[in-house]
Amino acid sequence: MANTNTDRETLRELADEGNETALDRLADLADAVGDLGELSELLDEGSMRAGLLLTRRAAATGDLRELQRISDAGYDDAGNELNRLLEAPAGGQGN
Repeated sequence: MANTNTDRETLRELADEGNETALDRLADLADAVGDLGELSELLDEGSMRAGLLLTRRAAATGDLRELQRISDAGYDDAGNELNRLLEAPAGGQGN
């Protein structure tokens, strides 16, 4: 994909028409530039790829509230990660 601006417009049009692959590609582009707002919007639109990317970020920083929000938005793996972090021994790394 040579032209990012045209690609983003085309991807948005395709995503708006229900193309999940285009929605996933938009999530990858948002993640590449660190646009958490766009990732959150894409999750709200049903992008499981955005859910995965947001979950990775939230888990890496231990952001329990964000993991709960992502889980509530429909990405179940965020709930699994939240439970894993909550069940880890206090003050240490879980095994």
